[in-house]
Parts: sequence; C-alpha cells; structure tokens
Amino acid sequence: MTDTSAALSRVFCAIDTTDLDHAAGLAGRLGPSLGGVKLGLEFVNAHGPAGVRKVAEAGHPIFLDLKYHDIPNTVAGAVRAATGTCQPFMLNVHASGGRAMMEAARDAAASAAHAAGIAKPLVIAVTVLTSLDDADLTAVGQYGPTVSQVVRLARLTQDCGLDGIVCSAREITAVRAACGRDFKLIVPGIRPSWSETGDQKRIMTPADAIRAGADYLVIGRPITGAADPAEAVARIAAEIADA
Repeated sequence: MTDTSAALSRVFCAIDTTDLDHAAGLAGRLGPSLGGVKLGLEFVNAHGPAGVRKVAEAGHPIFLDLKYHDIPNTVAGAVRAATGTCQPFMLNVHASGGRAMMEAARDAAASAAHAAGIAKPLVIAVTVLTSLDDADLTAVGQYGPTVSQVVRLARLTQDCGLDGIVCSAREITAVRAACGRDFKLIVPGIRPSWSETGDQKRIMTPADAIRAGADYLVIGRPITGAADPAEAVARIAAEIADA
C-alpha cells in the first residue's frame, strides 16, 4: 500500500455516542476517503434508523454493528428491517447463534436488498468479542484457547454463506489458513502505538493488522477521543500507508 487514500479505505471509524449532532458532525469531518462509519447499539437505540440515515448523509458507508443474536425468525426480521431502513454497507450477527440463525440472516439481507433495489449488505459474524481473553471464555464454559474458538466459529460462518467475520488481529493468520483469502476479516481492537489500550485485551496496531491480512479495521476512541479527529485519521493513514 503506497498512498493514504488506499489506507483510509480500509478504516471504519466507530462512533459510539447518543449525541446525534456530534455523530453527524464528526462523520462530516473525517474526510471522503474513509472506508466508512460504524454505528452500534448506543447510537441506534437512541436515534433509530432516522439517526443512521442522518449520519450517512456525510457520504460514508455504514457498518451497522448491532450483533443480532436470537432465534432465526427474529434475527431474519431484524436484518430485513435494518437492510431496508438503514441501507448499511455491512451488518453483523453473533456466530454463536448457530447455523439456522446465520442462514436466516443471510437470506433476509439478500431478499430485503432485492426488494429495495439496493446492494446487498455484507453480512458478517462476531466470533469472540475483543474484550474477552482465554480466562473469560473459560468462565462462561467455552474451553480451549481463544484462537480455537474463533477459527471454529469462522469455519461455521463461512459454511453458512456469510461474507466474513469480526475477529481480533491476533486471530487473522489462523482464520486465513482455515478460510482462505476471499473471506472478509473485520478487525476491531485496533490501537495506534500512540493511543491508550482502554478495555480491549487482544489488540494490535493498524500497520501490523494490515500486514497480517485484515480487510477492514475498526478504530474508535483513538479517532473520536482525539482533540483533532481529522488529524488522528491522518496519523493512522500514514501509519498503515506502507504496510
């Protein structure tokens, strides 16, 4: 990678706030080359689809990070509604919801997009949250190293016909070996060398994650918590431009 525009196209900025004006204003200041904006439970619970559409006016693709996990019929309905009302570039479910749930989400996204005459969103699955480590998994009855659980869920996700997974940067190599190059890897828990770790346990710098094979990086507080978010974005782009 040799230019900052290409670097930025791999970055989604996580905007976690209930302040609609702040979210929309921040999205408008992040520059046209950014890969997109991630909106999650905090924002969507406060403002719903109308808020998502307001932030999307800045022109950035939307990663709708709602992590659906319920019975297949309920998840299908939620994905169908989200696809039609928010028109996201990407949305996610929990892989631990199982095969029937993931297949229902896949089919609902495709049918809703077709009905609305829009591009089908990428449907990806969360494997193991980046706030968890081996001890946390053991505490909830999921034994074995974290990477084994991630790979197991990644294989299931791919077999269900979804587009990719969310995983930490530390599992990229193992998932690539198991699922191949065309399977999308969306990687949160990214922290530039100059930022604080926060509550993430399985983290990596942007440059190292890109070198490892990440498709998209999700970066929140290093950008949104910066005194100058646009300057933080520029620093991140410079960091990964030659990765």
